[in-house]
Amino acid sequence: MSELVNISIENHVADVRFNRPEKYNALSFAMIDAMADAINRLAKEPGVRAVVISGEGKSFCAGLDIENFAAMQAGENKFPNLTDRYQNRISNIYQHIGYGWKELPVPVIAAIHGVALGGGFQIAMGADIRFCTPDAKFSIMEMRWGLIPDMSVTQTIRDVVSIDVAKELIFTGKTIKGEEAARLNLVTHVCEKPYEEAMALAREIASKNPDAIRAAKKLINEVWHGDSGRGLMMESELMMTLMGSPNQLEAVTANFTKQPPKFKDPA
Repeated sequence: MSELVNISIENHVADVRFNRPEKYNALSFAMIDAMADAINRLAKEPGVRAVVISGEGKSFCAGLDIENFAAMQAGENKFPNLTDRYQNRISNIYQHIGYGWKELPVPVIAAIHGVALGGGFQIAMGADIRFCTPDAKFSIMEMRWGLIPDMSVTQTIRDVVSIDVAKELIFTGKTIKGEEAARLNLVTHVCEKPYEEAMALAREIASKNPDAIRAAKKLINEVWHGDSGRGLMMESELMMTLMGSPNQLEAVTANFTKQPPKFKDPA
């Protein structure tokens, strides 16, 4: 794993840290590759039940490194073909480092401080839950460069804000701080220590039946915007896979005996 993204795993929680602090964790091409690799590793990592993503140094992520643009304009790097799909997925690699967090089978929590701008904003929106400091700054700033946001935010922001709010943020590229972000439902919690709060929540989630947690994320992601009939049927189908399973019985036993459960992780 590239040191541009550090992963440590303890007590079933993956602590993922973007590690380019001298550039406010801006997205160089190497950083993008490292994030994609991190997501791919976590999708297959045994024993992980929750993930926390955060940035080292003074910020979460400042978005695309401006040096990327300069290199492309100078002819040092070609403009990428954005219609190429990444590893036969529904996304290209740039979309994957945002949407890929949503696709992970376990909950992902973002701990945001400093700035989450452009691509950094879009990465944060791929998380299931977001904590931020009151002074954290957010912007979908692509319009400032004469572009549209193209790292999956259109497919994630719709889960939390109304279409008019999304349009205003995209059309203007304006910067907002933590409290306003919470008012708009872009973040879940505003606090002084988002990393500590995120880790505490991740540990709580990791203490639950991992089969049920995965089923709950799958259910909500797949039916939140879908047909009610399909949603109700999927509830029933997933419930039938859980009832009477070893981990479900362990949860019941732990509740009755007041002892910590000993769950087995999915293969």
